[in-house]
Amino acid sequence: MTLLQISEPGQTPEPHQLKKAVGIDLGTTNSLVASVQSGKSKTLPDLHGQHLLPSVVHYGEQGIEVGQSAKNLAVVDPSNTIISVKRLMGRGIADISSLGGVMPYQFSGMDSSQNADQEGGMPYIETRRGAVSPVEVSAEILKKLTERGSDTLGGELDGAVITVPAYFDDAQRQATKDAARLAGLHVYRLLNEPTAAAVAYGLDQEGEGIIAVYDLGGGTFDISILRLEKGVFEVMATGGDTALGGDDFDKAIAGWILEQAGIVAETIDHCQQRRVMVEACRVKERLTGMVEVDVTFGDWSGTLTRKQFDQLIEPLVDRTIRSFKRALRDAGLKAGDVQEVVMVGGSTRVPRVRDRIKAFTGQEPLTSIDPDRVVAVGAALQADVLSGNKSGDDMLLLDVIPLSLGLETMGGLMEKVIHRNTTIPVSRAQEFTTYKDGQTAMAVHVFQGERELVSDNRSLARFELRGIPGMPAGGAKIRVTFQVDADGLLSVMAREESTGVQSSIQVKPSYGLSDDEISRMLTDSFEYAGDDRNTRALREQEVEADRTIEALEAALAADGKLLLDEQELTSLTADLNRLKEVRTSQDAHAITHEIERVGRSSEEFAARRMNQGIRKALSGQKLVDLDDL
Repeated sequence: MTLLQISEPGQTPEPHQLKKAVGIDLGTTNSLVASVQSGKSKTLPDLHGQHLLPSVVHYGEQGIEVGQSAKNLAVVDPSNTIISVKRLMGRGIADISSLGGVMPYQFSGMDSSQNADQEGGMPYIETRRGAVSPVEVSAEILKKLTERGSDTLGGELDGAVITVPAYFDDAQRQATKDAARLAGLHVYRLLNEPTAAAVAYGLDQEGEGIIAVYDLGGGTFDISILRLEKGVFEVMATGGDTALGGDDFDKAIAGWILEQAGIVAETIDHCQQRRVMVEACRVKERLTGMVEVDVTFGDWSGTLTRKQFDQLIEPLVDRTIRSFKRALRDAGLKAGDVQEVVMVGGSTRVPRVRDRIKAFTGQEPLTSIDPDRVVAVGAALQADVLSGNKSGDDMLLLDVIPLSLGLETMGGLMEKVIHRNTTIPVSRAQEFTTYKDGQTAMAVHVFQGERELVSDNRSLARFELRGIPGMPAGGAKIRVTFQVDADGLLSVMAREESTGVQSSIQVKPSYGLSDDEISRMLTDSFEYAGDDRNTRALREQEVEADRTIEALEAALAADGKLLLDEQELTSLTADLNRLKEVRTSQDAHAITHEIERVGRSSEEFAARRMNQGIRKALSGQKLVDLDDL
């Protein structure tokens, strides 16, 4: 007899055999892998004892190198050494020029699987080993981390939690999952980096209250406001800048070096660019613990003081504080409400950064866990739960979406179905209807953003719902459902309720938002809120006017001469023409007033048409037939 083995939900059939699960921090500058061993989350070192893996890939004649060995070749072979590839993930060719700084790569090509209407397409980097996409480059980094995890844990990995910036959009998250698949990794979940840091600190210290997670890495900045209560981590609001980080501190120092040396930045070659950036990074790191550092570049040498460095990066730090303020405003909080600030990312070691955060919040930032490792540590703890190694009853993660999701309605308006900072996973539905009589199809155009007009937001996807039964305008009921999964990926389905016909799409855009796009969209939504409300009100009345005009014209053409005398027809036609004229006035109040006036003046005509319709319907019917109805 064969016994059926039963296990508790979320646990392995043999509890004593733990799954080999890891957490991976796929960073812009450095990456790490961590796992829970003997009940404690630890980052895993390589054979040389190094925990940080530089996120650098070199494509050489003899093969592909990843990590420190690749980083060492960046100066001598910059065009074949890919650095900060995370900034390219999920982006299009058109976005590359806005990523800040000169990149020593040759970009070409487009992913052949893309739709022709996806402007720009996925960028490919030309190397001596052929063209490679950012997804492929990231996969090489993940392969190295997977290898390290397998060697340490003694076997093939069962799965991983991979962290991403909270502000990564659908395209960037999908690109990360694609890279993991190429690397042969099973992804339990994509986890926001600030949330991972909160897991690490929250479980270690059992904190409760409002926590801000300030994550300043090599290439991205995120700020998240979280509420921690009884083991529940809820992200109340997120903000940040997808093109701001320690790399920009290096660029500020590099610019100062070139200026002091009397060198015009545009005149140096790629190798010199890398050399000055390497020197700038060295100086930045030394100034963390020193008040001044000697600087050398070519034939020039000088000294940079901590005070001068603070002045160089002050505008960059200011940008992070502005994002911090916006996130607090979104959460309905003030700086004084923050009880703890978790510092994440190597760039938070800069003394000026810590000083500014302390001054803004009045709290001494938390730095007890290595800011370079804290994200990986938290990811490993979550992987331990999702693999079934540990019960998840005492830890619940509630992430949010960074930008509102919705679709285009008549007049080019954005109808938001899921609002920004909504906890995910989430499913929301809304009913829509047809605009014209006999309409049998509907185009669904999905957008992301905060503005009232779709022209000010970002298009994500389009699809069509066909097979709608021909009904009078407004007769059909189309239910559109938006679903965002735990990884922040979106699916949209439209269904006509009376027939059950439906159509759906999983939103997998080929490239993401351009630099500062998300921050700009949020800023614009605040700055233009008043104008947007007025514009939306105008568009709504214009659409209603068009609907009224179209319906009345059709009615007059069909029954006007039959049901109205000459004076009535002339008067109603004049009212109709007046509405057409006011429709173009750009005055929402005047259009509303005219629609109401036309509605009143056409009431008698509408009543006569209704009576006529009833008489036709009853014509030839017997009283006994009516009793049976």
